[in-house]
Amino acid sequence: MRLPLLALLARGPAHGYELKQALEKLLGAAYPQPNIGQVYVTLGRLEKAGLIEGEDIAQSSRPNKRTYQLTDAGREAVAAWFDEPTDEPRVRDEFFMKLAVAPGTGMADQVALINKQRRHYLNAMRDLSRLAAAEDRDNRVAQLLIEGAMLHLQADLDWLERCQEELEKLEELE
Repeated sequence: MRLPLLALLARGPAHGYELKQALEKLLGAAYPQPNIGQVYVTLGRLEKAGLIEGEDIAQSSRPNKRTYQLTDAGREAVAAWFDEPTDEPRVRDEFFMKLAVAPGTGMADQVALINKQRRHYLNAMRDLSRLAAAEDRDNRVAQLLIEGAMLHLQADLDWLERCQEELEKLEELE
């Protein structure tokens, strides 16, 4: 949440609720909606770190509003974030660990694990399809987020198929 908030502040000063709304509008319903408390806690930490500075704005009929803007250090942090590629593909996969250790435990069947995981992915794919249909077609960012998640799920389903094929080959050799 830290770096996306900084990036939103690169547009100009804003208060926490405006930042929360900007994230929700940009990412749509597919992305977990940020909690306003989490936004303000993160803003407080960013301010302590010297990446943003806050200013209290007096309001006549309401409590003061605090707006935030990037400092030079905050602008450098955003530039560095955009410059760095994201993490490499996941190698530490919890499902694969279950699949690998299951035979030695006598507590789980590998094919049953694959089938259960496949059902889970297919249900997630169905949920994303519904979400895509309900999402505003003009929100291309949200549509791309949903499409990316669906492509990842399809790759995971293909990989599960490959795992099952390999297990079947191993059984034939035994």
